[in-house]
Amino acid sequence: MYAVFEDGSRQYMVSEGDVVNIDLRLEPIGNMLEITSVLLISNGADLKIGQPLVTGAKITVEIVGEANEKVRIQKFRRRKNYRRLKGHRQHYTCVKVKTISA
Repeated sequence: MYAVFEDGSRQYMVSEGDVVNIDLRLEPIGNMLEITSVLLISNGADLKIGQPLVTGAKITVEIVGEANEKVRIQKFRRRKNYRRLKGHRQHYTCVKVKTISA
């Protein structure tokens, strides 16, 4: 069984047990969230497509972590003693899908 849900103008295709990074939520680790913006649910033979959302469908997820690794950007010009180093860390909330129900 898999589902497609929308969070923060992005769409994610998940099944039970998957771990996904969604936009930052200021919730403590271990909290359960219910996502109701489900666009599609499939369990093999049966396919439900929402227009735009599937009515009565929800995905229960558990918050398992936050943040992501830092990306470092370096500019360099040879023989000029010119070096610039910048870093960027995108803030995510890591969630694990517990149940998908329609």
